[in-house]
Amino acid sequence: MKMPRILRVGGAGLMVLALLLAACAGSQINQDNFDKVRVGMTQAEVKGILGEATEASSLDVAGFSGTTSTWRHGEVTITIQFVNGKVVAKQFAKPQK
Repeated sequence: MKMPRILRVGGAGLMVLALLLAACAGSQINQDNFDKVRVGMTQAEVKGILGEATEASSLDVAGFSGTTSTWRHGEVTITIQFVNGKVVAKQFAKPQK
């Protein structure tokens, strides 16, 4: 029995389909995911929730390392400060309408 062309999608086609579905699902940069981030979480845990940061800056002084990471999507900005790899502060910004 011959399969309809639409069902004969190869591996590359499945990869493209998965990426399109992920894009349609919406951004990880939102209030719900921001609320999941807790003080004391590691940078890896935060990355697992929010994905890769849009930008980051770091500073190392006398055995302490500090990083400020920012995630942006549309009008939403999430900023998280890490000290020695753990969350110490976070901020969610979205313009009021």
